[in-house]
Amino acid sequence: MSQKSRPAVARLLLVDDDRHLLECMGEWLCEQGYEVFLARQAAEALVIAERQRPELALVDLRLGPDNGMDLLRQLRQAVPATTVLMMTGYGGPDTAVEALQYGAFDLLTKPLLDDELLAALERARNQQQVLAENENLRVQLDQRVGLDHIIGTDPRMKRTFEIIESIADSRATVLVTGESGTGKSLLARAIHRRSSRRNGPFVEVACGALTENLLESELFGHVAGAFTGATANRDGKFKLADGGTIFLDEIATASPAMQVKLLRVLQELEFEQVGGSKTIRVNTRIVLATNEDLAAAVTAGRFREDLYYRVNIINLQVPPLRERTTDIPALANHFLAEVCRDTGRKFDGFDHSAMQLLQEWRWPGNVRELQNAIERAVLLGKGPRVAAIDLPPTVQSGRGGLQPGGHPLPTSAPGPNSPPGSSRPSGPSSSRRPTLKEALEDPERQIILHSLRINNWSRTATAEELGINRTTLYKKMRKLGLDNQRLAWAD
Repeated sequence: MSQKSRPAVARLLLVDDDRHLLECMGEWLCEQGYEVFLARQAAEALVIAERQRPELALVDLRLGPDNGMDLLRQLRQAVPATTVLMMTGYGGPDTAVEALQYGAFDLLTKPLLDDELLAALERARNQQQVLAENENLRVQLDQRVGLDHIIGTDPRMKRTFEIIESIADSRATVLVTGESGTGKSLLARAIHRRSSRRNGPFVEVACGALTENLLESELFGHVAGAFTGATANRDGKFKLADGGTIFLDEIATASPAMQVKLLRVLQELEFEQVGGSKTIRVNTRIVLATNEDLAAAVTAGRFREDLYYRVNIINLQVPPLRERTTDIPALANHFLAEVCRDTGRKFDGFDHSAMQLLQEWRWPGNVRELQNAIERAVLLGKGPRVAAIDLPPTVQSGRGGLQPGGHPLPTSAPGPNSPPGSSRPSGPSSSRRPTLKEALEDPERQIILHSLRINNWSRTATAEELGINRTTLYKKMRKLGLDNQRLAWAD
């Protein structure tokens, strides 16, 4: 029974053992624009549902020898995308509660009024639309933070992807190691999105950005009166991540006292709030990250040996970008498409000299630095392709950059098209030598940028580390183009 003259509003399975009522209601629903399938028995209804996959099902609670509640459970299992509404002339509050517990969208009482029925069906369709939109958003999020968004053909990256697929659904603690900017946070999110916890929360904590007392409160929460300013109870990040994943970045910065507390949480998944005595248990997957050598930190006495063995169950080592240059073209084109989409600008790729410079630069800031270099090129470039002159001066210079820790890297090796004896890449930028001012600004900018990153963009801590006052640091940041917070590049 269907409406052929116009597109159906939705496909609807109508189930009732009263033939007269079934046919009359089916005819009326067809007039309202629905494509209707009729069934008088549970077995018949189940066969139709599996074959036709209707969006909606309207099922009577009493089906002669069959039980409508049993059919409801079968439909929810066989065709979970079908929204089921129950109808009855005998039900009470307990019946309604039971129907909703078994997955019914609504329970309608006979005799059904036309407006009441249409309104209930419309509500069910609206809910389906919301669920479909949510699923679409989830798919988009998977594309952004799932493995498909992590680009890498390097054998070590492929092995990392394989490990993630293998361990994503386990409860094992994962330690992600690698230099700043290599995408450790992205891997943590990929683990979460690939697991059965994907619908739970993903909570990220930058441990290095907080003092010991603040970190303890941030992780475990506190009770009212625990310290000055604690006017109310507050849940910590571990509690907020219950049923999901918590990502603890910069774990090597934790104090010895905090390391003891973390060891207990990792082993028992239980803790007490600051100032509280009640033990709280959580079901949380823990992923940690660091850009330090934890084994060396253990030897130096800065990191507990028992905690090290507890967090190092599964170690994902992310290689720096300079060690996987074959990934640079794919990453650069990916970021180019992403920035063009976000800004509405059009670029057809990179010219040869620009791509050569990208592959010869040592990328001390790793993937983050590459991403921001591409964004700069798109915003400042004239098109139609990204040229060498559009890239940051440091990349154009081809002088290699800084190692982690601020030490100069070796000059980039000559490119395949460079003249013999040349240590600079070919391209528009190599037509002149930099001035003394430019030559001095490049390493100064890199040193300040590196210090800002390791101090979580704290200008006070950076000025202290560099041995200059804050006013001088502010002036240098403005002069060197470092006053844009987007350069902070969260891992």
